[in-house]
Amino acid sequence: MIPSVKEPGKRKSIAVPEPAIRRMPSYLTLLRELSSEGQEYISAPRLAVHLDIDPTQVVKDLAYTGASGRPRVGYIVADLIDHLEEFLGFNRKHEAFLVGAGYLGGALIQYQGFREAGMKIVAAFDTDKKKIGTDICGVPVFDLAKFRDLAGRLHITIGIITTPSSSAQQIADLMVGWGIKAIWNFAPVTIKVPAHVIVQNTHIYSNLAVILNKLEHSR
Repeated sequence: MIPSVKEPGKRKSIAVPEPAIRRMPSYLTLLRELSSEGQEYISAPRLAVHLDIDPTQVVKDLAYTGASGRPRVGYIVADLIDHLEEFLGFNRKHEAFLVGAGYLGGALIQYQGFREAGMKIVAAFDTDKKKIGTDICGVPVFDLAKFRDLAGRLHITIGIITTPSSSAQQIADLMVGWGIKAIWNFAPVTIKVPAHVIVQNTHIYSNLAVILNKLEHSR
């Protein structure tokens, strides 16, 4: 599913390319850093230099957020941060459930960067009796059987999968049946979901394969 934004003064929506969305957190991270250093303005060429992106591409990307620069001045850093946070949804609260309270699941729960995106993992689930009833940095680990009831009571719509690949699709199917609208899958397998459900498959092994392959061929 490709996100879209409404063009001012028109009824039609403009599809936002996924590569543009993937670049926006990099803009935001840099802008937050510049803001903390007291910088008030930034130009597209300067952003391009910092992030090694073509200046024209920077302007196109930022235009999707509704931001516009000023001649000879550029963008107001604070305003640009606001536009990016609003567009990405980082200025809103997002709560998620995680299934698979192992090493990877625990690492994601402890990752502080999610807070900058407004997301918080509020509960983890597992089928391992040794893990059920424990907590990871204050996040409770429940029996998977309690997922549906708790998701309904807390109005959770985001599910994260960090289980072995052998059970990932089954967990995804359960999540869909339990009302989850968006799934972030970290299991090393591509899961399939109905068209109305958003899914993001993040294969860590794939990124590792690219690194090792490039390293091998650079020798």
